Amino acid sequence: MFKLGAERKPLDTEQDLASAPTFSRLENAANNRDLYRLAQAFVEQFVASYAKPPKMIVLDMDHSEDQTHGQQELAFYNHHYQSHCYLPLFLFEGLSGKFITAALRPGKRPKGAENAMILKRVLKRLRQHWPETRILLRGDAHFANVELMQLALDDPYTDFLFGLTGNSRLKKLAEPHLERTRRLHDTRCHNARLAEQEPPQRSRTFHEIDYQARSWPQNFRTVLKAEVMGLGDNPRFVVTSLKDPAPEMLYTELYCARGQDENFIKMMKNDLASDRTSDCRFAANHMRLFFSCAAYVLHQALRTELLQGTELSRAQPSTVIIKLFKLAVRVAQYKDRIKLHLPSSCPVEALLHTITERLYRLPRPSPNTS
Repeated sequence: MFKLGAERKPLDTEQDLASAPTFSRLENAANNRDLYRLAQAFVEQFVASYAKPPKMIVLDMDHSEDQTHGQQELAFYNHHYQSHCYLPLFLFEGLSGKFITAALRPGKRPKGAENAMILKRVLKRLRQHWPETRILLRGDAHFANVELMQLALDDPYTDFLFGLTGNSRLKKLAEPHLERTRRLHDTRCHNARLAEQEPPQRSRTFHEIDYQARSWPQNFRTVLKAEVMGLGDNPRFVVTSLKDPAPEMLYTELYCARGQDENFIKMMKNDLASDRTSDCRFAANHMRLFFSCAAYVLHQALRTELLQGTELSRAQPSTVIIKLFKLAVRVAQYKDRIKLHLPSSCPVEALLHTITERLYRLPRPSPNTS
């Protein structure tokens, strides 16, 4: 089947595919320039996935723990995760789930300058194609640094929305709002007991507070989620350059939606083995990460282009792999054709026919296309 995908005859032993040692040599042959060009190629394919410039995209960024178990280059101990690991950076488009690019990193916590260096290159490539598309940079609290904020300020069509780590100053500003929320929670619990109903598990209100860190180039909008639960207070903060919408919608609809980015990363790790970074060389492990990224791009295209309207339109990669690829098939090669015989009780036979017809109708690239 892999030979068919490579347009070779499946039973022709003179056209065998690459062996595991050949792939190992390929992984270890990659240098820094190759990896940089591959990272750019992922950005270019992301741009090419749009027929016309979008009005807005959300650039979700997040790091993920990639545990190492050996003497891999640049694998460091990270106290937050309490493991020796890499800490790769993943960039996804938050509205569609499309993959933009990734960078394998050492296991240490990234600084703002490093994040800004990577994002600046990505934004430069995007702006070459989409000069007026609105771009929202979105991430959790360790992206709330002055370098990324300034990167957004330098572009009139770019905004940011980051989580913000609480400190003594923020907690002091939040205390009056938390006190009112505590009274609201107590009242709601009292009313529920009088009505012999289950008391609410939490109460929360949303507010804007006047706060500016010393390192910030200017005053930015800071939003507080004042949440009170049975176990205690749970204040949360976000900072943004957006003027709209209202605080509650900004937090619940815009910021909390970044949690979907973590699901995309889980697909990459659990289903597509992006954490298979067991080579001793850092560049080879980066190449392995890019193999998984390419698999995610193929899965996203398959799901959005060919599986729309089917039972797998929202399926994760592992489900697609099990139902469509891990099938028993008998390959029969003739002089003028190749037939694939499915089992008589194949449960996804109709789905395979649908996908095959859709694939057949797709325009094929010309031989001169690079």
